[in-house]
Amino acid sequence: MTKKTTPIQIEEDKTLDLALRPETWDEYIGQEKVKKNVKIMIQASEKRGEAAPEHMLFYGNSGLGKTTLAYLIGRETGRSVRVTSGPAIKKTGELAAILTNLTEGDILFIDEIHRLNKVCEEIIYPVMEEFSLNLVVGNGPMARTVDLNIPRFTLIGATTQLALLSGPLRNRFGASFRLEPYNQNDIEKIIERSASLLDIKITKESIKMIASRSRFTPRVANRLLKRVRDLAQVEDQDKITPEIAEKTFSNLNIDEMGLESGDINILETLIEKFNGGPAGIGALAAASDERKDTILEIYEPYLVQIGFIRRTSRGRVLTDKAYNHLKK
Repeated sequence: MTKKTTPIQIEEDKTLDLALRPETWDEYIGQEKVKKNVKIMIQASEKRGEAAPEHMLFYGNSGLGKTTLAYLIGRETGRSVRVTSGPAIKKTGELAAILTNLTEGDILFIDEIHRLNKVCEEIIYPVMEEFSLNLVVGNGPMARTVDLNIPRFTLIGATTQLALLSGPLRNRFGASFRLEPYNQNDIEKIIERSASLLDIKITKESIKMIASRSRFTPRVANRLLKRVRDLAQVEDQDKITPEIAEKTFSNLNIDEMGLESGDINILETLIEKFNGGPAGIGALAAASDERKDTILEIYEPYLVQIGFIRRTSRGRVLTDKAYNHLKK
């Protein structure tokens, strides 16, 4: 019988994630250009005596540190960070409640901002530009417009799909920053830091093994580290060794490139159903029994990054590198 995840276990996992979150710029490994430019914006704003820096937009694949950056900016500037997401804001009243509860200098972080509905998006335009919230109260002939002043704050938006963000909203951010996939060396540093914070003994070779399977993403690297630690504890090992790491990856069906069953399914579907491609995203989703947005947001970015899939005008095509990896 499958053991259910309890609320306590979920809370413990959240606590671990918070414990691993960097608290200073020096602890935030990688994304050097982004960090440099964000710090310049903050320092310039402080020298001008402004209550809050300009609005910022972070975009890039999931797990690269967009939320962490928002919290870090708040910590480094001594400001409160209010967190929400585009899908969570369904009505204009909900958005108005969030905005009117902000205090001067606050940071409002909206994750998945590309999923903010159109009405809420249009309401937020004057808020971002003039810090003025324009609301229509009442219906029909009794309707009237109410203008509310909003304290100066910084909106930080995060998205994995920049193309889905409307031009008018995108242009209202003071700066947009793309978070790039990490390299092997930076991921190893992140794993080493996380292991130290979690009081885990681990060999250098094990760190390299986890890093190579992390999809060059800190969130995945930390998740794999915790799963390898679990097996080491269950087998009463006081140190994570390559043997423990390899056994964990085998149990999780993760290969040496970090590919999981979902990734393999996409690749094998391209081979078996489309003779390697090209295949349109709709056809690929139907044939692989996956949602289009799951392929676009989770599987495809990494498969394209490592050169296993090419995007063409006619659809997705499998590369020789993928055939060699799958030994097809």
